[in-house]
Amino acid sequence: MEQQQAIDMIRHASLNSTQARTWADLGSGSGVFTQALAAILTPGSKIIAIDDNAAALRQIRSGDAVNISTLAADFTKPLSLPPLDGVLMANSLHYVQDKISFLELLKTYLHPSGQILLVEYDLKKGNQWVPYPLPFDEAKKLFTNAGFPHIEKINERPSVYNNSMMYSCICSA
Repeated sequence: MEQQQAIDMIRHASLNSTQARTWADLGSGSGVFTQALAAILTPGSKIIAIDDNAAALRQIRSGDAVNISTLAADFTKPLSLPPLDGVLMANSLHYVQDKISFLELLKTYLHPSGQILLVEYDLKKGNQWVPYPLPFDEAKKLFTNAGFPHIEKINERPSVYNNSMMYSCICSA
């Protein structure tokens, strides 16, 4: 996905702020969506890009206006993170089998007003690349049950890999 496409996929009015914020990108890979989030957040904000692939993390560059740091770690395990204003998960939640327990862990990282920004494939049946899919209708139920009842779809676009759609949404308590 091109940078502008990634920005368009996650841009949401709630990300506009006059205050710097701290976010984590879980399963950041080489940082396509990390960089997109950096282009949207207020200057002075911080993003911690987390992935278990250290080589992919080395491809991420820190921006001039937003500080991007990297952490080579399994994002599904407990991490020592500062209190977060938001968590970005772009094409990574579909690797988590026990999503309810994982979202309980995420809540421990977030401020009470924290947000989860999600990008996922709108698939019902898993495959080797998307082992535990989360179609949007199921995402709404999952996040509501996990204590994030405010869910708004931001955007959607066709996937280049299959005949499904990709969607993005923002979730909050």
